[in-house]
Amino acid sequence: MTKPTSKAQFDELIHAPLRLRICASLAPVEWAEFAQLKQNLGVADSVLSKHVKQLGDAGYVDIERFAKLGHSHVRVSLTRIGRRAYVGHVAALREITAIK
Repeated sequence: MTKPTSKAQFDELIHAPLRLRICASLAPVEWAEFAQLKQNLGVADSVLSKHVKQLGDAGYVDIERFAKLGHSHVRVSLTRIGRRAYVGHVAALREITAIK
């Protein structure tokens, strides 16, 4: 059996339902465009902005603004710290819900 890379640790910031969904959406990809996240999560710009900012302030996500074909875009990615926190949080949830 291999040792997990992140220790199980409940994270209050990630636990909020939308922030957990944001992290879950970003975990399997290198990055996602803000518009794509907004559509996938079914939330308004302002709601997503608020939660992404909270994750960014904690160092859990990087927010990159760029222009493409004359339009401004924003893409979001989990940082190494954010990925570790997310994996640890999911592990903690699994421990909490494990049948003993």
